Amino acid sequence: MEQAWDRELAHSAARMRRRLMAHPTEGRWQELRYWDPLPSARKLTDSMGDGRWEDRSRLNVPGPFYAGVTDDGLNGPYYLPDQVLSSDEHYEFVYRQPANPREVAGLVEIAADEPQGGYAWDGDQRWTPEAVRQWWAGRESVRAWIAEELDGRQNEKEALHQYAAYLDDGLEDYLRGYLFWLIENREPRTDEELPTLNL
Repeated sequence: MEQAWDRELAHSAARMRRRLMAHPTEGRWQELRYWDPLPSARKLTDSMGDGRWEDRSRLNVPGPFYAGVTDDGLNGPYYLPDQVLSSDEHYEFVYRQPANPREVAGLVEIAADEPQGGYAWDGDQRWTPEAVRQWWAGRESVRAWIAEELDGRQNEKEALHQYAAYLDDGLEDYLRGYLFWLIENREPRTDEELPTLNL
């Protein structure tokens, strides 16, 4: 029975990957220091869910998308291991914000299939520059969680290694671009100075 279930999951994931191929990965967003993914999301759906900010995991990376209370079926980590993991509370969280329309489409699809409706896209109204900097200052607790979770069974080890690698290379640049977005309310030009993450 378990093998049949595993096969169905694999087939379902393959179908999702084929659907996502309709959405591009290359475009103007590649040349921006920060790209606003919400217009792409709004082309696909009117609602991302009804996740509550107060319920989000501390492991959610700052950005427009996050998850609050979700079920423990681990659909997000299974279908989108490059963006979604399961927290220490067994709720899903977004560890890498979408960087192109294909990744947006994947996150929208995962959110639509979430039985608890725990995803949300109002992070831009919730995060402040100070809160982003505080999250970054506390990143060692995230690294400690990853190290502990590598001995667990909720998440694929490769996805956990990806999150750890992102903490070391890529996330700081993303967050500096996101800070600019929050402060200036526009995407930064490539030649513009980005704010620092120092408190």
